[in-house]
Amino acid sequence: MASETRVEKDSMGEMVVPAGAYWGAQAQRAVENFPISGYRFGRPFIKAMGLIKRAAAEVNRDLGRVDGTLCELIIRAADEVVEGKLDGHFVVDVFQTGSGTSTNMNANEVIGNRAIELAGGTIGSRDPVHPNDHVNQGQSSNDVIPTAIHVSGAMSITDDLIPALDHLHKALLAKQDAFDGIVKIGRTHLQDATPIRLGQVFGGYAAQANMSIMRARKAVKALRELAIGGTAVGTGINTHPEFGQRVCAELAKATGIEFVEAADHCEAQASKDAVCEVSGLLRTIAMSLHKIANDIRLSGSGPRCGVGELKILATQPGSSIMPGKVNPVMSEMVAQVAGQVMGNDHAIAIACRESFFELNVAMPLMAHNLLESIRLLSTAARVFADRCVVGIEADRERCEELVERSLAMCTSLAPLIGYDEAAAIAKEAFKQGKTVREVAMEKKVLSEEELDAALDARAMTEPR
Repeated sequence: MASETRVEKDSMGEMVVPAGAYWGAQAQRAVENFPISGYRFGRPFIKAMGLIKRAAAEVNRDLGRVDGTLCELIIRAADEVVEGKLDGHFVVDVFQTGSGTSTNMNANEVIGNRAIELAGGTIGSRDPVHPNDHVNQGQSSNDVIPTAIHVSGAMSITDDLIPALDHLHKALLAKQDAFDGIVKIGRTHLQDATPIRLGQVFGGYAAQANMSIMRARKAVKALRELAIGGTAVGTGINTHPEFGQRVCAELAKATGIEFVEAADHCEAQASKDAVCEVSGLLRTIAMSLHKIANDIRLSGSGPRCGVGELKILATQPGSSIMPGKVNPVMSEMVAQVAGQVMGNDHAIAIACRESFFELNVAMPLMAHNLLESIRLLSTAARVFADRCVVGIEADRERCEELVERSLAMCTSLAPLIGYDEAAAIAKEAFKQGKTVREVAMEKKVLSEEELDAALDARAMTEPR
């Protein structure tokens, strides 16, 4: 029976590693040292690591820093990381060394051992490919991990979040057009205000979604500068002067995102201000989605004893005890996602504070939370659009009823009869349980034709 383990060595000595594992001694030490959460870096981050290691091998080959044959092996192995074929071998917990060195070495060992296997060698032998000397050539965890955060974040925003927000934007625009002919009562301070077209309301939501897209694009720009090339402390020790710029060019080519070398490597490694900025933009996007979801669930409250202006798609039973009850579950989902994103933002802010002298030492924490926020917002926006927004219907009769009963209708009388007299009509209407129209007619403050024109709800929604 074949052995189920093998022995690998690193600078600290021997480690027992599972026989079929592509990771090696350093990653195994991290597995044993950090049995913390069970959280592992997900596909976007692992893909970014593969892209970085592939680009580094290409540049090291072109610069003559690593033998071309070895580089080709590294490139082939890195491609498998990019494609997701080796995800199960990235085994280090998120909560680990603050520089992410364990994850960088996990990648170096996986790529190195797979390259050895491709060459027909023995896994764990470090022959002909060494994880440090060859896979990590010209790099440090201190510039690789911040680069991976920026690359994975920018790719996820570009490939997932922006398309999802665009999908929601289009769904809201469709409702803006569909509901433009329906007038409802406006509300400020949760109290009746002047009328507004339901289409205008959804147009506002669509504008929020569009602004969210703009913020997401701004976030991608904030992540364009990459730390690669700075190595240990930003001085570029042990790397070629052109290494950083060339790797950035390769990453830009591979992703279609305009990555560039950091203008100042010391800034790029000693602080993580760009990540903090991006997290703030994601928090703002979360708040926009939360506002839209809140308004929709409140407008659809009822169906008989609430506001009831909107009819929300029934997606599942709402109660285990009350038959027929249906709840605004999609809005509740968005609210919870927004809460999580806001919590992630706070965690990222705390992680950004962990910058001491030449290095931030909470990068795994910020990477995990940043990518989780992007993932949650992407899926939530798309699901909310498909399972809530597209199915919303308006209750025209209910909207018209509430407009007619609203005391705020007296607003359009003020320019004609004065603020004080209009206020008196509103108070009288409230006291008697009548509409503004009924009291105004009784008081004969205007002719019937003038009153009809003044209380035209549709006209109140348009500039005059």
